[in-house]
Amino acid sequence: MSALAQTAAGLAAVCNGVAAGIMVSTVVGIVPMMVAQPYRGYVQTVQFLWPRYDPLMPILNGTALALAVVAAIAAPTASARTVLVVAAALLATVMAISIAKNVPVNRYVSRLDPGRQPDDWARLDPRLRWQRWNRIRTAMAVLAFIANVAATGLLT
Repeated sequence: MSALAQTAAGLAAVCNGVAAGIMVSTVVGIVPMMVAQPYRGYVQTVQFLWPRYDPLMPILNGTALALAVVAAIAAPTASARTVLVVAAALLATVMAISIAKNVPVNRYVSRLDPGRQPDDWARLDPRLRWQRWNRIRTAMAVLAFIANVAATGLLT
């Protein structure tokens, strides 16, 4: 079981690390750029990026979560198991925030016409709300990555 736990934890760390890195890049570059854009540019950017991020991020985070659970079940020590459960809980929270808060905004913006700004856009503009939730889920993804790396160390 120890070899299974080591392999699963290592792969969880890799998937989680790639996803967390992508999420950090959105926090430091992509989202600030989108917040600064006028309506048309923002809508076009979301419509361009979302179909590219949407299939990738759920796969990475879901795979990392599943692997962390497998590693926790197979972990030979309570300390590694505990750290892996924490990583899995954090990843589950990342996915829940994505599904409940960020994806609905992406769906909404992807249906907008970049050439026709809604009259009440100042009230409807979801960028700051999306940004807040993205920061929270990014912080949790980074913490999950730290936990996954720590667990991998505990299993070697």
